[in-house]
Amino acid sequence: MDELRKRADADKNDKSVKDLVLLLFETSLLTSGFSLDDPNTFGNRIHRMLKLGLSIDEDAGEGDADMPPLEDADAEAEGSKMEEVD
Repeated sequence: MDELRKRADADKNDKSVKDLVLLLFETSLLTSGFSLDDPNTFGNRIHRMLKLGLSIDEDAGEGDADMPPLEDADAEAEGSKMEEVD
């Protein structure tokens, strides 16, 4: 907590400090049995922090360029399953 305070005092606009504080809050909500209003935002924040911790560049996603988007793949898979049932 002291380190977060030092970093926040050093730079009020540091997005990683804001993300860490929100992750602490949302994680405490989850562990207390509450649910989040927007779990996608929580997941995106975790992914950003993992990328930051692993020093992965945001633009370095070229390794997955041949992979289709997950949303489209899931929708197509469900559609094809429904067609097979009929």
